[in-house]
This record gives sequence, C-alpha cells and structure tokens, in this order.
Amino acid sequence: MAVYKRGYHRYQGPIRGRWARIMVLPRFAWRRLLQQRLVVLLLVVSMIWPLLCAIYLYLGNNIDLLKGMNIGSELLGFIQGNNMFFLVFMNVQAVFAVFLAALTGPGCIAPDLANNALPLYFSRPITRTEYALCRLGTLAGLLSIITWIPGLILFAMQSAMADPPWFSEHWRIGAGLFLGFLLWIILVSLVALAGSAYVKMKVVAGGLVFGFFFILSGASGIINLVFRSQWGYVVNPAWITRRIWYAMLELEPPAGPGALLCFCILAVGIILLTLILKRKLRPVEVIR
Repeated sequence: MAVYKRGYHRYQGPIRGRWARIMVLPRFAWRRLLQQRLVVLLLVVSMIWPLLCAIYLYLGNNIDLLKGMNIGSELLGFIQGNNMFFLVFMNVQAVFAVFLAALTGPGCIAPDLANNALPLYFSRPITRTEYALCRLGTLAGLLSIITWIPGLILFAMQSAMADPPWFSEHWRIGAGLFLGFLLWIILVSLVALAGSAYVKMKVVAGGLVFGFFFILSGASGIINLVFRSQWGYVVNPAWITRRIWYAMLELEPPAGPGALLCFCILAVGIILLTLILKRKLRPVEVIR
C-alpha cells in the first residue's frame, strides 16, 4: 500500500501519567552516572565515615564492653551520640557531597546545551520548570544516599540502643539533621546546575563548584583578618549553612552573624542561582 493512502490513526496504547513520563530523565541519568567508575568509587568512599560513626555509636551504647577492654574513663565520657556528634557527621558528609556534585552535576545540563538538545526536550510535553526539577532531582537523589539517609539511620540506631527517654528528648536532632542536609543538597545542586548551564563545559563547571565553596571560604577568612571582624563569613556559603545547623541542632553557636541572617542570605543565594538557571534554560537562543 502506498504511503499517501495510509490515514492518520491516533495512538491507542496505554498512556502513562505525567510524573511517570517526567521521571524518565532522572532514571536514565542515574543509570548513566552509576556506570561511571569514579562516581561509584566516590559513593563507596563516602560511606566509610557513616560506617565508622555506626561503630562509634555501638561502642558508646555498650559501656560494659568498653570497661572490659580497660578503656580509660575519659574516652568513655567522650564516646556518646549527642548533638555535637551529629554535627561532625554532617560536616564530613557535606564535603563529600560537594565532591560528588562537582563530579556529576556538570554532566546533567552541559551536554544538552552544548549539543542544542533543549529544543528536543521542550518539544515534548515538558516545561522548563519540570526539566530543571528533573535535573535537580537527579543530583538530590545521589546526594541523599550519602547525606540524610545514612544520617537518619544513625539517628535511628542511637534511638534504638539508648534509653527510652532519649528519642523524646532529642527528636529535634533527627529533624535538624534532615532539614539541614536538605538545605545543603538544594544549595550544592543549584550551584552545580547553574555552573553547568553557564559555562557549557563539564570540566570548567566542576571547577566552578569547587571555587564557589572553597575559594569563597578562603576569601571570607581574608576579609575577617583585614577588617578584624566576623562579618566576612557572610560570603562563605559553607559557614552560613553550618551556622544554621548549629541552630537546628540546638548547639552553642560560634562567633559571627546570627542564624536568621544566615538563613536570609542563603535564601537570596538560592533565588539568584535559580534565576541564572532559568535564564540559561531556553529552547532557542537569540544572538545579537
């Protein structure tokens, strides 16, 4: 039969829901990222610290075992799962999250922009907001594996092994751990995606992620030394986020700006990164 004699017939097969179609992007992105050996190696290495923390909590809740091993009383008093313990855990895992975002984030958007693939995406039933949320969800899923998921597992271990009143007295630690890591994941993911969309090169975008956190950290220290104040920390996103963690975990805060001011600065930074990402994600580009 000739081609021109074939009439148009609408697709009659099963139709998936909107969110099921949108999740195609993160699913294939995760599959591609997990095929990279360096990504898998970094995920394995980042799990060493949670494993050591789990052993730490087990020893801290089995004092009789430690006494039988003739361990000093000072060490016995040091080994305990308290607010400071979870703050140290969050600080270490936050560094791994930056390395993982710098390694995986630039590959989420930069290839699409470099190969002019955005028109193909947006010609489907997907908006710019949904595309950005899919890419953000891709990074958030990977970073969750090494941040709040092992953190809540450790919190559950401590709650199960400690005396029954421990959970009712320290439930805010679990809430602060989850919300604190959520803020960090959003910040790190947006930095990686905005850098990837702005420079369109994976290597340079990865360097921007490191520069955003480590160079600004050094710049804040220089500002504090020059002006002999603590207000240089306002340009250090890592210190700002950690200051919010102190408030969430109900710890004695360090010298410097307050938690409310740090939260406002962090919110402004997230909004600016979102605007950069929105400006760069366009189906067409007008060149003047």
